[in-house]
Amino acid sequence: MNEMRDELTAAGQVVSSQPNSSSNSEVQFHRDLAFPRLSDEMLQRLGAYGREETVPKDTLLYTYGDRDTDMFVILSGEIESRLLVEGGGSKFFRSLPAGEFSGELNLLNTQRSVAEARTTSASRLLRISRKNLRVLMRVEGNIANIIVSACIWRRIAMIDDPSTGVILRGCTGDPDLLNLRRFLVRNYYPHRIEELPTNDETGKGLDATKMPEVELLDGRILVRPAICDLADELGITEFPEPHTIYDVAVVGAGPAGLAAAVYAASEGLSTIVIEGNAPGGQAGTSSKIENYLGFPTGVSGAQLASRGHLQALKFGVYFAISRDVVSTTQVDGLHRLILAGGLAICARSVVIASGARYRQLSVKNQGDFENRGLYYAATAMESLLCRDREIIVVGGGNSAGQASVFLSGVAKHVHHIIRGASLESSMSQYLISRIERSPQITLYTDTEIDGLEGKAALEFVTWTNRKSGESVRRPISSVFVMIGAEPNSGWVYGTAKLDDKGFVLTGGGWGFEATSFATSVPGIYAVGDVRATSVKRVASAVGEGSVVISDIHRYIAQNRIDFPAQAKAN
Repeated sequence: MNEMRDELTAAGQVVSSQPNSSSNSEVQFHRDLAFPRLSDEMLQRLGAYGREETVPKDTLLYTYGDRDTDMFVILSGEIESRLLVEGGGSKFFRSLPAGEFSGELNLLNTQRSVAEARTTSASRLLRISRKNLRVLMRVEGNIANIIVSACIWRRIAMIDDPSTGVILRGCTGDPDLLNLRRFLVRNYYPHRIEELPTNDETGKGLDATKMPEVELLDGRILVRPAICDLADELGITEFPEPHTIYDVAVVGAGPAGLAAAVYAASEGLSTIVIEGNAPGGQAGTSSKIENYLGFPTGVSGAQLASRGHLQALKFGVYFAISRDVVSTTQVDGLHRLILAGGLAICARSVVIASGARYRQLSVKNQGDFENRGLYYAATAMESLLCRDREIIVVGGGNSAGQASVFLSGVAKHVHHIIRGASLESSMSQYLISRIERSPQITLYTDTEIDGLEGKAALEFVTWTNRKSGESVRRPISSVFVMIGAEPNSGWVYGTAKLDDKGFVLTGGGWGFEATSFATSVPGIYAVGDVRATSVKRVASAVGEGSVVISDIHRYIAQNRIDFPAQAKAN
């Protein structure tokens, strides 16, 4: 679980202004940041946001699985926090004395609590409701930073505890195991991995057709769960209020969507982000981004995504995770988004930031090897599959260049394949220089993969130079495909106008207004990779997501409608 800890650790260091020269799992745990004691002056300021309560000893304040738990500030007495452990029991986690406060990462969202809190003595508490906490996080900047930092570091402590968290069990190399693990990592959910051999050397009667499985802390086992079912069971799914009309609904939690959410919420607009898997988008799978302003030593896509996600939570953004939007309609100026499973969300404006889907190789049987040798991300998780092996990276863009440079540090050799004659027109010069000078990377131009072979997983790859006709067949088990993407805009089809490739048309003669991000539908805007004519760069996506909010402010002000209760309910 090191990669999950790394993401949170890096975010925790930024929030708490700790040095960030290293983001590996050896970074020291900051107990003082996880369990800070508030000053008397801070306690006095917090009094305006809650109500004092005198609570007897052994009072349960909240328990495992609760949502929207209040925050309790201890004025006198003590609270004990406990965690569930395997078998359905619990264990001591931390005592919180006077001057400290309850809660961890779920305090910033509406996911189910993974901890329990009760008083260990008669206590005087300041109860701050979720509604008031959202106001507090916007108004009391220094206290908000302390709360966010504490929530992050407490979750890190839970991740580090080997006796808690669900058990993810499956066969080594199983793509379904990798998908479930990626989902849990990107949602910071405590878990442990038990990888089993594909042949039954254990003598336990392993049935690979029933793998992977997830063992819950109460002993129940989920066999081959779908992502949405696992999210529902663990409480990662967040269900928005059905009668709430949001000012802004952002579809997609990549860099553009997260930027739009942060700027919207920080400027007082009620905001919800709808994301089918986890925050980060394609950028969240990048091994390292070195040309993003403000990070001279580079930042991984996962770290950038986690920071943006936590920043959005700080400003009170709601997240609907594990459900995709399937359609949208507009009635009397109100936008109604239908999510998978039938859940509806209503908003005054919509930001389409759903990004793009990875393009696939033009090889007939490529589908047989997805996540069995063909991968579309090059993170620390995938690098474990490459150690001391020859691998292939396909693509001429920055993502492919970053992957080659990153993986060359762990792989025996990287074969970098592109269809074009050179990298100059599509890749940043700093990456080209590193690829050309690395003895661990060989660049093949004018070349395509035309053969994939293997039984349970990829074993051999054949590639051919289109000019010379020369073919090469090598024993390779990992190919990283980064040849661009297609717009994830199917849910918009029939609503907003798209170009012939499926990208959303905006501005000019297409937009309902003359601004750059306006679509053909009033109140709907598009930003990032899904937008036609956009520059496919992380910095550009962030810029578009932030700038579009000024257009939305103006639109809402000019088209403010107070919808009746019946409209909200329907």
